[in-house]
Amino acid sequence: MEVVKQQSKISRRLLLFPAPFQGHLNPMLNLATILYHKGFSITIIQIPYNPVNPTHYPHFTFHLLNNSLLESYSKNSPPPDSVTVITDINKTCSEPFRDCLSQILSEAATIDQIQEPIAALIADPLCIFVGSVATSFNLPRIVLRTGSVSALLVYCSLSSLREKGYFPPQGTKLEEPLPEFPPLKLEDLPSETYHDLLETLVRETKTSQGVICNTFEEIEDSSIAKVQQTFPVPIFPIGPLHKQCPASAISISPQDQTSIAWLTTQAPKSVLYVSFGTVASMSKTEFLELAWGLLQSMVPFLWVVRPGLIQGSEANDPLPEGYLEIVAERGYIVKWALQFEVLSHPAVGGFWTHNGWNSTLESICEGVPMLCQPLFSDQFMNARHVSDNWRVGLKLEKGIKREEIARAIRKLMLEEEGAQMRSRVTDLKEKADLGLKEGGSSYKSLKKLISYLLSF
Repeated sequence: MEVVKQQSKISRRLLLFPAPFQGHLNPMLNLATILYHKGFSITIIQIPYNPVNPTHYPHFTFHLLNNSLLESYSKNSPPPDSVTVITDINKTCSEPFRDCLSQILSEAATIDQIQEPIAALIADPLCIFVGSVATSFNLPRIVLRTGSVSALLVYCSLSSLREKGYFPPQGTKLEEPLPEFPPLKLEDLPSETYHDLLETLVRETKTSQGVICNTFEEIEDSSIAKVQQTFPVPIFPIGPLHKQCPASAISISPQDQTSIAWLTTQAPKSVLYVSFGTVASMSKTEFLELAWGLLQSMVPFLWVVRPGLIQGSEANDPLPEGYLEIVAERGYIVKWALQFEVLSHPAVGGFWTHNGWNSTLESICEGVPMLCQPLFSDQFMNARHVSDNWRVGLKLEKGIKREEIARAIRKLMLEEEGAQMRSRVTDLKEKADLGLKEGGSSYKSLKKLISYLLSF
């Protein structure tokens, strides 16, 4: 991990406002830690849904929005789906955010404005009310893009893609290539259900004063160049954020450290790590096919089976009867694991993932090839780049059937095709590491970001 060195205090404060989902919280907290070590003081404004425990970050100041609806969501089991939560955040958080921002700015003006003026607000563009509120206070606003830049380019083009008749994609056309965005296929495009939100996200991003991107030039150089040409604001690709600082990853789910002890008993590169993130879910039928496919592959596996993974199920033990006895020592099943520790373990040789952007980056940064099973949103686009662009993974194209699963696992973990993917992903890992070192692309972009923040 490339540790950001502590520098002298800059005497400027930054306000950060993350969206309250694991894949959005961690990059924002990584960014906060990086900027803290560069000398900025940090204030985190939180939504009362999945709030971070402030004691984990005693060097930051925390403010919690007043919102009883979202606070009640944190106490519900199971919580609402992510689309419902995002919708309710954008319906109910504008005024609480305005009140909180007003309080922070008033305190800064009366207490420490001379010693420590507020430079800017860095926000997640999923919270689409932030721009208008920040503008009303004349507060510079930067957005943090936690997903890929290539997906952002597609979001920018949704209206023109609709005009060309790509929506809704139908029948055999699903497998046709999308010539505007190679190597994507029509089936990789986001559902029209999300278009209003995504197009508003794009507007929120374009009307900001800058875009920080959790990516690096060596894997998204052409997409970054196109965004820089399209957007009227500066772009700062400074990722992978989790490799730049010693920030502990905050997990919404409780950790199970026994997985590391089990991995230590396994041979190098022999274990397939299986995890589908904190939000994605699948049907009971898909879950059972996955379980039997893992068994039939004869490959050792570490499998995260978290509560809520199966749609509509709250069963404490969703596995088939007798499954654990059949698996015996070849598999290990936990409710959650600290992912970057697992992926960096020498026993892990592959990652079966939903291809959320953070998971995809983490796998690349540890040189671990992927078995791709996207479930919603940008995951389909990420998976296509993994399999067809960078060629560091296999995409399950024929549905979730146990025979196909077992065959794909063996190909990834045991055959020559998988070995070639491992070689290519190792090359990407080395490029990511070089980008963070002095003179590298992400290193230089971070220096530009610091200068830019100090210009406000």
